[in-house]
Formats: sequence, C-alpha cells, structure tokens
Amino acid sequence: MRNTIFSLIAISMLIGMLIFSCQPHVSIETAQYAINGQKLYVTHCQSCHGAKGEGLGMLYPPLTDTAYLQKNRSKLACIVKNGMTGPIEVNGKIFEGDMPANAELTNVDIAYILTYITTTFGNNTETYTQEEVKKSLADCRM
Repeated sequence: MRNTIFSLIAISMLIGMLIFSCQPHVSIETAQYAINGQKLYVTHCQSCHGAKGEGLGMLYPPLTDTAYLQKNRSKLACIVKNGMTGPIEVNGKIFEGDMPANAELTNVDIAYILTYITTTFGNNTETYTQEEVKKSLADCRM
C-alpha cells in the first residue's frame, strides 16, 4: 500500500513536470518549484483563494490579477509569511477579509507557493527564488 501511494505521488509529479516543462519559456527549475508549490497551495491557500485562484466572493481576493501580482511582486512573500489586515484593492474591487499569517512556512516553501501562483494564475514564467523571498522578508521587517 505504501509503495502504491509513493508510486502515485511520483507519477503525478512526473506528469506535472512534463506539463510545465513543455510550456515555452518555462525552465525546469520553475516547473519543479510550481509543482511543489501546488501541494503547498492546496494545504495553505486554496480554502480561501480557490482551486483556480478565483477568490471567495468579496471576502478574499482572486490571485488571477496579473497586474496586481507583478506590481506587488516584492511584497508577496511578506504577505504570505506575515498575513495582511485591512482592505485590499484587486481588479478594481475592495476586499475586506484578513489574511492569516503562515509563520511556519520556510523561505523555500514560500518560493514554491509564489512560483505556483505567479506561473499558474499570473501567467509569469519566472521562478520566485529563495533569495527573492529572503530579501522581501528582510525588507518588510524594516
């Protein structure tokens, strides 16, 4: 049973890597980060932001606004790690729901999640690196 579960996980990861790697302009590293990020997204983000990043009514914003993701790229790691309170405008709409902190996530976890979000919902093809996360987190503490 344990081998079957492991085999299914390995096969699904391989299929995911093939799908991402077949996309033009997506590096193998980006594909690997996005696949790992998908699992973390399901665990930590999907219940509020939706399976397709569509958000939840007027409570939680969608993650499909490419302009917002690009404009605020340097702040995204800080938002994921520390949460966010107060209103936020996305796609011309105001959202009032607070985002809880995810203090238990490591820098690499955050890089995985943000790569998944920005490549899947934001149509970006760049890896959100661990170094970028580290810098973003250092800047948001200032």
